[in-house]
Amino acid sequence: MTAEPTISTAAGDLNQPAVDLFLLAAHGLPATVGYARAAEAAGLGGVWLAEHHFVSYGQCPSATTLAGYLLGATRRIAVGTAAAVLSNRHPVALAEEAVLLDTVSSGRFRLGVARGGPWVDLEVYGTGLDRYRDGFAESLDLLSRWLSGAATVGADGQFFTFRDVPVVPRPARPMPIWIAATSPATVDLAASRGLALLLGVHDDDAAKAATLARYADVAAANGHDPAIVPHASVHLIGLADSRAAAERVLRRTLPPWLATTREYVRIDGSAPAHRDLDAYAEHLLRIHPLGSAAECAARLAASAATIGAHRLVLMVEGAGPAATGDLITAIGTDLLPALP
Repeated sequence: MTAEPTISTAAGDLNQPAVDLFLLAAHGLPATVGYARAAEAAGLGGVWLAEHHFVSYGQCPSATTLAGYLLGATRRIAVGTAAAVLSNRHPVALAEEAVLLDTVSSGRFRLGVARGGPWVDLEVYGTGLDRYRDGFAESLDLLSRWLSGAATVGADGQFFTFRDVPVVPRPARPMPIWIAATSPATVDLAASRGLALLLGVHDDDAAKAATLARYADVAAANGHDPAIVPHASVHLIGLADSRAAAERVLRRTLPPWLATTREYVRIDGSAPAHRDLDAYAEHLLRIHPLGSAAECAARLAASAATIGAHRLVLMVEGAGPAATGDLITAIGTDLLPALP
């Protein structure tokens, strides 16, 4: 019988998953800065910043810019992007920012990227629907080459063509990349290159474990050791005297926040599919750790054992703007000491 992994609150390793925060800037940018500082004070390992455009669901339009500010405002924690939208960006420009941030922070920066969606962002930034549909692998490979430690990089592809240029600044080591994966095709793409996954809040532990099993098969077939890849998994968290009490709070706060996802505009003008918000909130309540510190600690340990992820990233802003700061403090004072 395999022993359950213990959970680390700091940097983490492959046997002791780290515990971080996932911040979408749902309550505004000044609040997000405060949450990151609170996370460091609470003893968490790091924070991951989402990136969105033209919707209030998340109010950070540049996760790398905010990461730079937070790296300067903190001293210990890692700061990552979850995720920078690669379909909207030039991969070399993003890679240069990543190396810069990693260098000046003495290695505390983490780069996560996503394909994004077929939103109006592609029109605004001029990258277009073709790049979104067909260019993610090429963009990812170019980004990876720049972060590999190579002295020069050039491109001769469908979307990027340029002569070899010097990589300045050059990364001190090959920099890892995390990929936000919501489709089998993206899982396979990341696995074929040995890149870590960012597993979202929408899937339960069994679905995430199945995703990583698929990843392991593809990674091994492409010559990568899946056992050493540091995947991250996002989990909604609600601390209260009981699970019922936590559910009552989140039933009130989650649906209005989730409703802001309806602000997305598709580039082709068609209407996006909309979830039943109450049903989706109930789904999240069923699959994530809620209740007392002891209950949540046990659930997180079980998730770590089932999924096999190496970072557990706690989504806290569902508590609402009045309670998120207190929740982060409680994670430090009550939840982290209860973890195995």
